[in-house]
Formats: sequence, C-alpha cells, structure tokens
Amino acid sequence: MFGLSELAMILIVVIVVLGIKKLPELARSAGKATRIFKSETKALKEQDAPSAPGKVVSGTVINRDQPPRS
Repeated sequence: MFGLSELAMILIVVIVVLGIKKLPELARSAGKATRIFKSETKALKEQDAPSAPGKVVSGTVINRDQPPRS
C-alpha cells in the first residue's frame, strides 16, 4: 500500500508533467492573489485602527463660566 509521502510525490510528478506549460501562469496568479490578500488585510487593519486625536465626538458643550442647570 502507498503511504502519504509516496502519493504526494506521485501527485507532484503528475502535476509537473501534465501542467508544465501552465506552471508559470499558476505561479503568477498565485502571486497576484497573495498581493491582493495582503493589501485587503492591511486595509481592514487600518480601518479598524483608532483614528487621529482630532476625532469628532457628539455631545453637549458646557460653558465653565456659567453655573450648571438643574
């Protein structure tokens, strides 16, 4: 019976023999997919990060010179 390593080796040989013309195209598309994935991950991290100190927060303005309302 074949072990896992033998089957993996046979699969690699079959892929190389049958798809030798497609390997550069596959590698190129895998590289593009990796770059897209990295850029999208970076964009999501930047989106989730806290913004600069000038962030606008809604609320009520309180004048310190006037006594508080009851």
